[in-house]
Amino acid sequence: MSRALVIIPTYNEAPNAEKIITEVLHQSEIIDVLIVEDNSPDGTAAIVKKMMETNPRIHILERERKLGLGTAYVAGFKYAIKNKYDFIFEMDADFSHNPKEIPIILSKMEECDVLIGSRYIKGVNVVNWPMKRLILSYSANIYTRIITGMPIHDATAGFKCYKRKVLESIDLDSIRSNGYAFQIETNFLAWKKGFKLLEMPIVFVDRRVGVSKMNKKIVYEAAFMVWKLKARSIFNKL
Repeated sequence: MSRALVIIPTYNEAPNAEKIITEVLHQSEIIDVLIVEDNSPDGTAAIVKKMMETNPRIHILERERKLGLGTAYVAGFKYAIKNKYDFIFEMDADFSHNPKEIPIILSKMEECDVLIGSRYIKGVNVVNWPMKRLILSYSANIYTRIITGMPIHDATAGFKCYKRKVLESIDLDSIRSNGYAFQIETNFLAWKKGFKLLEMPIVFVDRRVGVSKMNKKIVYEAAFMVWKLKARSIFNKL
C-alpha cells in the first residue's frame, strides 16, 4: 500500500495544531503527518507531542528557532525520503488549504509527478484576501510565468504533492529560498528535470486564526529568484 506524508510547518499555531492534524489524518489511513516545529513560544510542540502519545501516525521535527518555510520543507522532504513515503504533501497549518482536497489530490497522482493546488488555474479562487495582496500574488505569478517559461498559473502555491522520486532527484541542500521563492524554485527544478507538473483548482481561504507570516522580504526574494533560476538554467547550473 502506498504511504503519504503531509508536512506542516508550524510557528505559533497552537490554536490550529490539534484541529488540522485531526482533520488531515481523517482523510485516509495511508496518511501520516509531520509537524516541523520552529520552537513556537505558544506551546505548539507540546500539543503535538500530546497527540503523538496515542497516535503513531503523528511525527514531529523540532528546530531550535524560527528558520523559515523553505528550510522547514527541506527538512521534511529529507525525513520523507529517509522513511520512504511515496507521496509527500506541503500544507499550511491554518486551514487556508482544505484537508478534504487531499484524497482528490492523491487520486490524481497517477497523472503527474507534482500536483499543485492552484488558486488561479480557473479564474481567481481566493477568499478573504485584501485586494492589494491578491493583485500582488496574481501579478507575481504572471511575472514568474513570463520570465521562467514555466507553464504554471500558480507557481507560488503552497498546497502541493510530490512523488518521492521528484524530491530524490533534487539537490535539496542547494535550496536556499523561503516563502514564495521556495515554491517557485522547487517547481522550476522539477519542471527542468522533465517531471510532469499538473494544476488542480482549489479555493484558498485566508487564515481565520493566527497571524500571517507574509512580509516584504518574502516578496523581494521571489522577485529576484525568477531571474536567478533563469540564469542558472541558461548556464546549466541547476
